[in-house]
Amino acid sequence: MTFAPDIIERLARARADLRMGVPIVLTGDAQALLVFAAETLSAPRLHDLRQLDGHPILAITARRAETLKARAYDGDLARVTLPQDADLAWVHSIASPDDDLRTPMKGPLTTERDGPADLHRTAIKLAKTAQLLPAALTLPLQNAARFVLDHGLTSLPAEIATPHLNATSPLHPVVHARLPMAAAEAGRLHIFRPEDGGEEHYAIEIGRPARDKPVLARLHSACFTGDVLGSLKCDCGPQLHAALTQMGHQGSGVLLYLNQEGRGIGLANKMRAYSLQDQGFDTVQANHRLGFEDDERDFRIGAKILQEMGFSSVRLLTNNPRKIEMMQNTGIAVAERVPLKVGENAFNSAYLATKASKSGHLL
Repeated sequence: MTFAPDIIERLARARADLRMGVPIVLTGDAQALLVFAAETLSAPRLHDLRQLDGHPILAITARRAETLKARAYDGDLARVTLPQDADLAWVHSIASPDDDLRTPMKGPLTTERDGPADLHRTAIKLAKTAQLLPAALTLPLQNAARFVLDHGLTSLPAEIATPHLNATSPLHPVVHARLPMAAAEAGRLHIFRPEDGGEEHYAIEIGRPARDKPVLARLHSACFTGDVLGSLKCDCGPQLHAALTQMGHQGSGVLLYLNQEGRGIGLANKMRAYSLQDQGFDTVQANHRLGFEDDERDFRIGAKILQEMGFSSVRLLTNNPRKIEMMQNTGIAVAERVPLKVGENAFNSAYLATKASKSGHLL
């Protein structure tokens, strides 16, 4: 019988639990942790956590720790000891920069320097892949198996789960159909679904591009504000339409529409970054204050879709050298970089300058 969920399905379950505020249990060789996503933690569950034995630890990324002037002894993360009088508002204030300017001094913060941090690292990665703030409240468990059984929680062995968290989920074609568009009447939309339960990704094929020649292609990350609302804060909408128009004029091409909103941090966190930009931070600084890296996207997804469609070489419409590097590292040859310089205006000129100076975009 194969009715029990496998590790991929359990990871999907764990992400859903964390988004709803339900804790999960991570297990390792010599340790087990009860894990809450700091963003969705509730006051009643924090109270119940306090009734258990052990000392709660709030795991945050080194990026967030740098903002809070907390020591990140583990390199890429900091394990902050939860003070005895810490309430839900305190937990949220450490995880989120919402009130950083109003209350810049949140410490002194005590961080752990002894003991393993592998499970805490996995907890943060899970929160990230659930598109939550990268902060996790944790508590060591002595009898994890009994605790999981008593409370009906999702349990994950970190040694098995972590490689899947760092890998690109296999993608499978679902359906494709003809789609006449303003840019080209000879359009076709392909839907690809990842095995890990994540969002589907799309390939927009213009004409009938040859599979044995470099295809004009673009990796376009979803941007609800720019693509749908016509936001002037970025150049995404103009890039999307310019790429499709160029493919239409040429008679062939493939635009990959990847659901990696906000450089891979999700729409909610992207709006948090916008709020920080309104306070005077640039896009990179805003991501760091939230606890994220400059760019959390996985462009290997695009390479896998192109390979699934039969392409091995591209003329890549991009200003981002990282996309070229990722394509080449995943088996897609980049025969030519085709610049795509459109959409600059008074509202996004500083944003584009930051992309050039800090992210290496060729603008």
